[in-house]
Amino acid sequence: MSDTIFALSSGRPPAAIAVIRISGPQAHLAGERLCGSLPEPRTAAVREVRHPETGELLDEALVLRFDAPASSTGEDVIELHGHGGRAVVDSLLRALVGVEGLRQAAPGEFTRRAFENGRIDLTEAEGLADLIEAETESQRKAALALAEGGLRKQITIWQERLLALSAQAERAIDYDDDDEGVDPALLRDCADLAGELRQWLERPRVEPLKDGVLVVVAGPPNAGKSSLINAIVGEERTIVTDMPGTTRDHIEVPLSLGGVPIRLTDTAGLRETEDEVEAIGVGRAEGLVEASDVLLWLGDPESAPHHRRLVNIHAKSDIDGPAPAGSLAVSAKTGEGLKALLEEVEQLARTILPDEDSVALNRRQAAHLAEAQGALTAASVGYEPVLVAEDFRLARFAFDRMTGRAGVEDVLDALFGRFCLGK
Repeated sequence: MSDTIFALSSGRPPAAIAVIRISGPQAHLAGERLCGSLPEPRTAAVREVRHPETGELLDEALVLRFDAPASSTGEDVIELHGHGGRAVVDSLLRALVGVEGLRQAAPGEFTRRAFENGRIDLTEAEGLADLIEAETESQRKAALALAEGGLRKQITIWQERLLALSAQAERAIDYDDDDEGVDPALLRDCADLAGELRQWLERPRVEPLKDGVLVVVAGPPNAGKSSLINAIVGEERTIVTDMPGTTRDHIEVPLSLGGVPIRLTDTAGLRETEDEVEAIGVGRAEGLVEASDVLLWLGDPESAPHHRRLVNIHAKSDIDGPAPAGSLAVSAKTGEGLKALLEEVEQLARTILPDEDSVALNRRQAAHLAEAQGALTAASVGYEPVLVAEDFRLARFAFDRMTGRAGVEDVLDALFGRFCLGK
């Protein structure tokens, strides 16, 4: 029998309302000790909440009761919706500590129990974690699509198709003449499923949306990179001087452009130097230019690095005259071109982000989907029914690891550790 756990599941007090959640086999008993009679399942009722030992009135709260398995965790659950003052919350939590069989929940433990009891799968748990951490509208929508089971439902469809293919392969092993090989129709269906998985793997991933699109500002020394960063951010985030080589390390500033998370990064001026410290900064700048999702180049367009998403910027347009063809005139001093620049950056950033409201894969999910796709690709060109059936088994196992049904023990602690206390 699992422990019964409790925690404050709403925001840190003071607040208008505090929600305390209790989950486990002793949840209803604990609720009765504090509130007397409980309401019917999935019904809210106002109750006086009293200390179970002294009978002291602690609060008047709205009480909700959920019976296993029809609850968020799959266990018996009680929720107390009371007043959100610190003293009230502290008194309720102290009272619960004194109830035998109860203990305070660890971070993410409610969600972990929901996963272990089959209320959600691993992809939905990952979506919930992303939803809690979401800071932009795009992040929220992507996380919600995952948390609401978008990927789980798609995997279920794939698993059903794969199970039917597996059944055909097993039947061929038992009943068909080995000399006939594998039914061509089975191989075609297998190739179709492998192709569908390949299309999903080619979709934009969720990492740029979660971590932010890396926008690197690069160019030779004294090109106006730091001034441009400060103008975009609206404050002095980087040091600006007339001395070449002032910036010796990269400086990253998080931004949100139209709901798109951006990591705007200033870099050391690119040049040959004998200064050991500056040379390290130049090396890091070159690495960032290579890794960048969007590159803002302040310098001669002819010397710009080759990049798929390059914006040539004619900086200091207030003093350097008209911009060359293909370059955007920008002045950090007057603000000229800043709006057009940010619109261009947002537009380019969106090209590497998943479509809003669509399901995007993270690295773990994509790795397992690639395993399934590889196994199905191998099966689609197979001749021996036994080998094809084995490839199908490998693909099924990869799907099980995607959803958390198998082989994910190493990721669970790290995932649920991302959740706050009470979630």
